[in-house]
Amino acid sequence: MKRVKMGQNMFRTGFVVRAAHTLLTWLITLILFLHNTDLRRCEERGELLLPVLFFLLVVLSVLLYFAVSLMDPGFVLTDTVKGVQGSNEEMESMIPQPSTPRLRRCGYCLLQQQPMRAKHCQTCKHCVRRFDHHCPWIENCVGERNHRWFIVYLLVQLLALLWALHIALSGISPSATWELWFRVNGFLLAALCFAGVFSVVVVVLLGCHLYLVSINCTTWEFMSRHRISYLKTCGAEENPFDRGVFCNLWDFFCICRTVVWEQMYHRSTANPV
Repeated sequence: MKRVKMGQNMFRTGFVVRAAHTLLTWLITLILFLHNTDLRRCEERGELLLPVLFFLLVVLSVLLYFAVSLMDPGFVLTDTVKGVQGSNEEMESMIPQPSTPRLRRCGYCLLQQQPMRAKHCQTCKHCVRRFDHHCPWIENCVGERNHRWFIVYLLVQLLALLWALHIALSGISPSATWELWFRVNGFLLAALCFAGVFSVVVVVLLGCHLYLVSINCTTWEFMSRHRISYLKTCGAEENPFDRGVFCNLWDFFCICRTVVWEQMYHRSTANPV
């Protein structure tokens, strides 16, 4: 019931952002289809494969956007660790050890034991497991449950933007004067600018997130490790959650379960390499 109410609140608070994103996406798509671009020329020749593929890619990007935007990022609703495999053994491992920092109490939502790697988001007003950041673009947190889908969305969005750039460039036509050129190509130039700016942003975001995933680190941990209790005692290059690039990527993209990070932290600090 709590998760349903939170989903309703998330939809209401982010309505303007999501509506603006959707409207801009379809506006640019409409411009590309209506002007004399490769898409229009393919339609006129009866070659519908590329237009249909581009349209489906845009639809997929919009669906992924809403999925990531409305998905529960991993809100911590109770102090108990439920639904985790091997709960007895793992609960024992969560008992503070000499080398393991004590679980924190959240001063905002009053959780008595905030899981390791969780952080309270003051925008969403909940603690989020394996908190990465609060993204204003999707008006939602990026955390344990939606982080992988956020990266998949960025990849699909990047493909759609790069293809849109190519299509927009194909429709730019020469004119006798600069004034006439801007008048004829104005809408395509606007689409080109928006797609170009967003492409740069998405490339930077995707590159940063793939790097952080490869070392099993979150944006919050990377930016604030000097203030995080379980990291500030580690060396500058030390990451107790890093299992190597391949294992980190495999766990992130292929393993769908709640991880008790206290257990991994204790094993790492008890058996340093």
